[in-house]
Formats: sequence, structure tokens, C-alpha cells
Amino acid sequence: MARIVSLGSALQDIYLVDHDDLVPTSIGAESIFGKVLVGSKVDIDKISYEVGGGGINSAITFSRHGHEAIFLGNIGRDPAGAAVVRTLDREGVDTSYINFLERKTTGTSIILLDSKSGERTILTCRGASEQFGNFSENDLDLAQPDWLYATTLRGDMDTLARFFKKAHEIGTKVMFNPGVRELENVKELIGLLQYVDVLNVNKSEAAKIVPGVILTELLYRLNNYVETVIITDGPMGGIAGNGTEIYRFGIYEDRKVKDATGAGDAFGSGFLAHLAAGRSFKNSLVFASANSTAVVTKLGANKGILTGTEPLHPMPMQKL
Repeated sequence: MARIVSLGSALQDIYLVDHDDLVPTSIGAESIFGKVLVGSKVDIDKISYEVGGGGINSAITFSRHGHEAIFLGNIGRDPAGAAVVRTLDREGVDTSYINFLERKTTGTSIILLDSKSGERTILTCRGASEQFGNFSENDLDLAQPDWLYATTLRGDMDTLARFFKKAHEIGTKVMFNPGVRELENVKELIGLLQYVDVLNVNKSEAAKIVPGVILTELLYRLNNYVETVIITDGPMGGIAGNGTEIYRFGIYEDRKVKDATGAGDAFGSGFLAHLAAGRSFKNSLVFASANSTAVVTKLGANKGILTGTEPLHPMPMQKL
């Protein structure tokens, strides 16, 4: 098995779940939670305290798969931070590289979830996960990981560059799942891709990096920068290529979505967890899709994460 550092955010997710007051209401092309009135008191059916964030979700995937998982992120010295550490300890994730910020609270999300439709709205106070400039790339010298899995650092391109260059220097491979803020700095993002071994984006994100409309042209153009590229397209599946093989794939299963939080993290980290365990490119894509499907059937961003030992069935996949 591999040694994998997850670089990213840590959040406490507080779910407010209801079956009627949070029903989405359409206003033109938009939807709102139409029955929550200003100044009113709303009775909620259920409250659930979970943990999440891209760095946390991916680290849990790696650990459940049997890898040596290390989380590198910021939290505060508060009850939410304690919940994060307890969860990681329970999951067998190395927490010795966590940074405790004394004047910051741990990032927290309030998730309003309609239990009938699975639709949600997320209110986030990022707190300690708002900035990442305090991260030291020298931690990679200490950890000596086989892989660095990086999620969004809220557009902190300097910190990403420091870590990617250090990873390249010490022979650590990099998988990158950029976020909205990174995609706002396309020129800098493209400059970072020379250090990336696997890039995971969705279709709209891919179109912000390179010109293109259809998945195949987006893939071919991104392959000019990164050898292995995965582009997801929601219920349409996606496309992936590693310089040797190209697959167009569908979804693993059509399941009722209970909570879509963490689905993207489950896909990306699921792919790397399987690949780093020596599985084939094709089988890693199948596991990624299965992991994402399993997560959306549970409440919480990582409750449904698989271990890699589950029997998997074939899914729609065509080699191009």
C-alpha cells in the first residue's frame, strides 16, 4: 500500500434535515427553500453533526482502503476541531501534521437538507480553512509520501506551487482536484499542471482551463498538460485518459440521492486509492464511481466511503 498526504480543508458539517419546510421552490430558473420565512421559527426533523472538507473526506477514503493516510490542514482549538481529530483518529488517519490555529475557529458548515428530494443549501464559515499560507512544504520531506492529493486551497496558488514543486523534487506524485478559486487563476493553474500526475475536474471546470465543448476535445487538450486526466459530467458519467488508454464511462448505479455532499471527493480519492493499490486504470475508474455512488446514499460526506474490498459489478464503459 501507499503513503498518501491529503492537503485541504477540514470542516464540521451540521445538518438541519426537514421533510416539508425546506422543500425547494422554483423562481424562474432558480430554486429557493420557499417555506423558510424571515423572522419565523422553523421546526426541524433532525440535526446531525458530521465532519467533512476535501482534505478530510479524501484522507478517510485512503485510510479505509488500507493506505497510510496523512491529513495536512488547519483547525482551531475548539469543539469542532476536537470532533475532526476524533473522527480521523477513529479512521486511522495520521493527525500529527495538523496545524492548530489559536485565533481561528474550525471551519463549520450548516447544511439545510430537504429529506424528500435530497436538495441542499450549504452555509459555510471557513474559519481556519480560509487561508493556507502557514502550510510548510517541508512537511513533505518529513512524511515522504508516495502521493500528494490536493483539493482546493481557496485560490492560494503560492502554497500549491510550493507543495507541488517540493513533491516533484522528492519524487512524490501529485493528484489535483482544483476548486472555483483556483479556476479563477487559469494562467497560474496551467503553470502548476507541469507538476501534476493526475488531474480531476468536471466538464465545466475543464472548459475554463482549455477551449472545448465536448468531452473528447477537452480531454485531448488537457492531456497536453497532464498525462492522466479525468473529466466527470454528472449523471452522464465522464471521460478519462492516461496517455495509453481512454475510457468513456457512465454512472455506476442510478441510486436515490440522500445527500450529495462529498460526492466529488469520493470519486477523486476513490480513483487514487484504487490506483495506488496497484489496480488498473479501468478498475480504478469503476471504484471511483462506486465510491461516489455509495457516499450519496448516506447522510454525511464520508459515511458511505467504501473500503476497496467490496465486490463491484461492471458499469457502462467504452474504450476509445
